[in-house]
Amino acid sequence: MSRTRTAQADETAARADLIDERLAQDTGLRGAVDAFRRRIRDGDLGLLPVVVGLFVIGLVFYLQDVTYLSSSNLVNITLNAVPYGIIAVGIVLVLLLGEIDLSVGSISGLAASITAVLVVNQDQPLVLGILAGAATGAAIGIVYGLIFTKIGVPSFVITLAGLLGFVGVQYVVLGDQGTINLPRTSALAQFAREDFLSPAVSYIVVVAIVALYALVSIIGIRRRTAAGLPAQSLTLVLVKSAILLGGLGFLTYYLNIDRGWGYAVVFFVGLVVLTDLALRKSTWGRHLYAVGGNVEAARRSGINVNWIYISAFSLTGTLAATGGLMFLARLTSVSQASGSNDVNLTAIAAAVIGGTSLFGGRGSAYSALLGVLVLTAITSGLNRIGVDSSVRYIVTGAVLLLAVSIDAIARRARASSGRG
Repeated sequence: MSRTRTAQADETAARADLIDERLAQDTGLRGAVDAFRRRIRDGDLGLLPVVVGLFVIGLVFYLQDVTYLSSSNLVNITLNAVPYGIIAVGIVLVLLLGEIDLSVGSISGLAASITAVLVVNQDQPLVLGILAGAATGAAIGIVYGLIFTKIGVPSFVITLAGLLGFVGVQYVVLGDQGTINLPRTSALAQFAREDFLSPAVSYIVVVAIVALYALVSIIGIRRRTAAGLPAQSLTLVLVKSAILLGGLGFLTYYLNIDRGWGYAVVFFVGLVVLTDLALRKSTWGRHLYAVGGNVEAARRSGINVNWIYISAFSLTGTLAATGGLMFLARLTSVSQASGSNDVNLTAIAAAVIGGTSLFGGRGSAYSALLGVLVLTAITSGLNRIGVDSSVRYIVTGAVLLLAVSIDAIARRARASSGRG
C-alpha cells in the first residue's frame, strides 16, 4: 500500500511540474497563442465549439430570414433564455460533481405555484412569496443531498422520484383552480418583462464589468508573482480587456437600437459571473472541482465531501426555484403544466451543450450561459421560419448528442496525451 501511495505521489508531483512548465510557457501574447494551439491539439476545446455554433446558427437563420439578427429579435432571445439559463447554472453545479438532477423542472413549477398562491390567492407580500418559493427549492436540494450522502441512493433515482413526486405536490398546491394568473402590474412581472437599462446605464455597466475583469486579473498576477509562480503578462490582460470592452460595447449599442438590456438578463448574467467567481476563486469551488474529479482523492485530502454534495444540491434546487419564478414572471401565470419535462430537458441540455462534462470535474458557469443561448437561438430561428415544433426537439437532440460526442472525443484525446 505504501509503495502504491508513493507511486501516486510521484505521479502527482510529475504532473505538477508539467503544469508549472506549461504555465511558464503561457506568459505573454506568444505564449497565449502557443497555449491555445496546445489545448486544441490535446482536445481541450473549452467554449470554442459553442461560440462557433452560435455563429453558424446566426448565419444559417439570417440567410433564411434577414430579420433574425435584428436588435428586436436578439432582445427577445436574451429575455427568453433567462429562466432556462438560471436553472442550467444549477445543473452545472451537480454535473461538475458527476451527478444529475432530473427534477429541476418540477421544482421550478412547484416554487412558482407556491409563490403565486401566496401572492395572488392569499394576498401576501411579494417578497414573502419569492422567499417561500426559493426556500422550497433550497430545502428540496438539502434533502436530496442528505439522502445521497447518508443513505447512498444514486442521484439519478432520488431526483427521478422528485420529478414525479413534486408534480403531484404542485397539483395539490394549485388545487381545483389549476391556473393562477399573476397581474402584469406586479413588480416581478415588470422586472422580467418591461424593465430595461437606459442606454447610459448600460454603457456604465459594460465599463464596470470590464474594469472588474481587469482588476481581478491584475490581482491574480500580483499574487502569483509574489508567490513565485508563473503568471500571464499584464499586456495580455490589457488586450483581453480591450477586446471584451469592444465586443460588449458594440453588442450593447446594437441592443439599444430596440429596448436594450433587460433587468432580468442583467440579473442572469450577474448570477453567472458570481457563480464563476465562486467556482474559480473560492475554497468551496476548488473543493467542488476536486470532488468531481476524484471523490476518493478529495476525501483523503481532508475535503468535507458530504458538505460539498449537500451544498451543491441545495444551490441547484434554489436556482431551479428561481428559474421557476422567472417563468411565472415572464408568462404571468402558473398552471399544472408549469415546469414540464421541456424545462428539465432544455436546462440539462443547455449545461451539456455549453461544455460541462457529464463525467464531472470540467465545466464552468459560462457553459449555462452559452448553452442556453444556443438552444434559445435555435428555437427562435425555427419559429421564425415556420418549422413545426417537433423539429425543434429533433434538432435539440441532435445538438445535444453532438456536444456529448465532442466531450467524449476530447476526453479520450486528453487521456491519450497523458493529461487524464
